[in-house]
Amino acid sequence: MNASPSPEAQTVLAALRERRSIRRFTPEPVDDDALAAILDAGRWAPSGLNNQPWRFLVVRRGDPRQEVLANHTKYAHIVRGAAALICVFLDRAAMYNPRKDHQGAGACIQNMLLAVHALGLGGVWLGEIINREAELLPALGLDPEALETMAVIAVGRPAQHGSSQRKSLESLLLEPL
Repeated sequence: MNASPSPEAQTVLAALRERRSIRRFTPEPVDDDALAAILDAGRWAPSGLNNQPWRFLVVRRGDPRQEVLANHTKYAHIVRGAAALICVFLDRAAMYNPRKDHQGAGACIQNMLLAVHALGLGGVWLGEIINREAELLPALGLDPEALETMAVIAVGRPAQHGSSQRKSLESLLLEPL
């Protein structure tokens, strides 16, 4: 039976197609309610055994840790321009399977990016920062034995329109539907 998607499903599917990575932001701040909604969206991501091993650190514009983050990535200009940065970590003590926990962290980050989009904000997933994790965590005053860095999400009011192209579905399928 081919039922057409409900209006709610259409909204979700549209958000999946329309969300874009935004790398330039206006100087306007992002309020606490918006940040709480973004974090809550991440909290609702699926995880193996429902262990929810993710932990968050929010760094706002002007916090000295913003410059610490900027100094640990080649995307410093994005970090410095963001109104807020959401650092996503895995709590090593809460993990039970590295592959599943890393997949869960990816779902958590995607949930937050979709919430950013739904709130009319812009955001981008900065994963390159994990290359400097050994220096980053101590510089932030965090214990590298307790936490594993997954990404930093830069958030703000968009100062650009995002764009993207995708490969055709057929080119991604190992065999036709």
